[in-house]
Amino acid sequence: MLNQIGDSIHYLPNQNDKERPTLGLVCGDQYSLVIDSGNSVQHARDFLHEIEKLKVPPVKYLAITHAHWDHVLGMNEFEAAAIIVNARTNEIIQDWRSLSFDDHSLQEYADAKKMTSQCVETIISEIPERDTFQLTSPDIIFEGSLRLDLGNKVCVLETIRSTHTDDSTIVYIPDEKVLFLGDSAYGTTENSLYHFKQSLLLPMIEDIRKYDATHFLLGHESICDAAEMDLYWKELISASKAVTSASLEGAIAAFEADHDRKPNENELFFLKAFVNDQILKSQSE
Repeated sequence: MLNQIGDSIHYLPNQNDKERPTLGLVCGDQYSLVIDSGNSVQHARDFLHEIEKLKVPPVKYLAITHAHWDHVLGMNEFEAAAIIVNARTNEIIQDWRSLSFDDHSLQEYADAKKMTSQCVETIISEIPERDTFQLTSPDIIFEGSLRLDLGNKVCVLETIRSTHTDDSTIVYIPDEKVLFLGDSAYGTTENSLYHFKQSLLLPMIEDIRKYDATHFLLGHESICDAAEMDLYWKELISASKAVTSASLEGAIAAFEADHDRKPNENELFFLKAFVNDQILKSQSE
């Protein structure tokens, strides 16, 4: 079932147990825009089934926020839509297009850690005719930003700096003050360590905060208001400031000295993630 924001924006909530991210729908007077395609053929079909119930203008565009599997593997189901990606996302999707999805190939990708076990399981269970499956190629490739008019409904797409990927696109609907962030505000996993890229934290926040938004849609969260996002940024920034080395004990001590209290659960998680970033930096030197 779709949830609604304002007059023209709908979203299918995330399902973390199935690694299904939030999917968006923005409706103008003439056309509709879908934001992210889902993690599989079945996820996309479930979304399209819900869209059909609304009797909205035809889906003319599909915007992909970034090229992780759970956001792109449903692309082929949006046959009538022009697929929009930034240039870096397109490069990664072209790599996906070279992959095979038969059992033997999937096992090889899993062994080589090119795919997670959940990705493989989802492909097996939710993509029919895998032996011939190939992602379609994007139709519109943009650099920087792109403005779409759906008919009295403007959407702004922008590639931003991100702690999650180097191909993160966000989608802003100015008259509704709604911002779809995809996974851009999250960290990422490298060498089995979940980390936030410390050098990109403040640039990312700067890129996002320039938009006057009252509602934020993240890939794997419920909808957030401005106060909730401000708290998220505050906790991330305070944790980042406390981390100057690969020592978690040192980071916690610095945080407690600065705030005269122990870190809460979120702050401790962020401290560990920034320490992991320091560990990864030291490993690469």
